[in-house]
Amino acid sequence: MEKQLAFTGILSNKPEENPDFFNWNRIKLRYCDGASFTGDSENKAAELQFRGQRIWSAAMEDLMSSGMRYAIRVDVSGGRTLRNVYSGVVGLQCFFPQNIIGNVKAPLFILNTAYDSWQIQSSLAPPSADPHGYWSNCRKDHSKCSAPQLQFLQGFRNQMLNAIEGFSNSRQNGLFINSCFAHCQSERQDTWFADDSPVLGSKPIALAVGDWYFDRAGEKAIDCPYPCDNSCHNLVFR
Repeated sequence: MEKQLAFTGILSNKPEENPDFFNWNRIKLRYCDGASFTGDSENKAAELQFRGQRIWSAAMEDLMSSGMRYAIRVDVSGGRTLRNVYSGVVGLQCFFPQNIIGNVKAPLFILNTAYDSWQIQSSLAPPSADPHGYWSNCRKDHSKCSAPQLQFLQGFRNQMLNAIEGFSNSRQNGLFINSCFAHCQSERQDTWFADDSPVLGSKPIALAVGDWYFDRAGEKAIDCPYPCDNSCHNLVFR
């Protein structure tokens, strides 16, 4: 784990890089527990202890005592994905985001790609589920996907859009779903706000989020299917 992290994108303190949130107090909690800060296992026999909930609670308690309790506006963001392709694997799936968002009362903005590169590599086609390596090239570089694989990824996109249909009907919620092969676009400067950042309707991510947060405009933007968007910063892995 890196000892130092550059604050870029939505964490930047430069107005030319982060026009709406540059002068906010910024806090980054390093993800370290493997369970989205929810674990508090007491199963000692398993020899795997996940204590993310305690880490989160301790961090919040410390931050509140340091002045965060006086905050009037708070933007809680994260860099993970909405979709999960394990439907039917287990009966209890309330942990997965598409099932949680229906119970979230606070206004919520979903910033995600329709073809999330992390999900494709780690959930949709991980090496453990692809022993013959049929997806080896495609999961690293979308330009090397075959026609059937691209068709499968279009189904992946459709599944996500179906999952957020009810969410998108709420006037208080916002969306920016682009058709890029990327991940965590809010913390990357090149995708958050730069001269050639990804756009939907000529609007980059930073301005879409700012317009929604400060009630300057309602933001519900969903891109057309790949390969229609030529503004993407697609990730390619070696």
